[in-house]
Amino acid sequence: MRADTDVLALIGTDQWMMAVLEAVRGLDLPDCWVGAGFVRRKIWDHLHGYTRATPLDDIDVLYFQPDDPSVAAEQRIEALLHAAMPGQPWSAKNQARMHLRNGDQPYRGTGDAMRYWLETPTCVAVRMDKSGVLELIAPYGLDDLVNMIVRPTPAGQRRDEAYRARLESKNWLQNWPRTQVIWP
Repeated sequence: MRADTDVLALIGTDQWMMAVLEAVRGLDLPDCWVGAGFVRRKIWDHLHGYTRATPLDDIDVLYFQPDDPSVAAEQRIEALLHAAMPGQPWSAKNQARMHLRNGDQPYRGTGDAMRYWLETPTCVAVRMDKSGVLELIAPYGLDDLVNMIVRPTPAGQRRDEAYRARLESKNWLQNWPRTQVIWP
């Protein structure tokens, strides 16, 4: 597995993932993607030969809407997603406000916001366009994801304590023992 077409093909064969992407597409949110563990888990499970999906903490729905950066808007989106697909761990985050939480300059879009995430294999997201075609966004590329390497992004290097705390809390090596973690 090397190319984005391989990653997209793998996602495209997963009925549950496609249903999630269709539900999100139905909301027509600006600059909207589903990312992080949603994609990473699928790829790492596949590369480990797992036939059952490992547990997913949440479904990260990322969008960019500067004119309404409220938490209430995110909660309304989550409620709509729960109505579309009940029982799923939805988490909608407007990337137009996330710079405040992270102490960064304002982000210019969802892809720009992802550059400030802490580890490279998480910086990947997928969406379904209006015609049903899947698209990927991966500001740091897909090499670390498909090679199961966890390394800090530049933000993760600057915020090394947060990077370390995140790695310790995620238990990735227990779930995917062939993963290689690079510590700062």
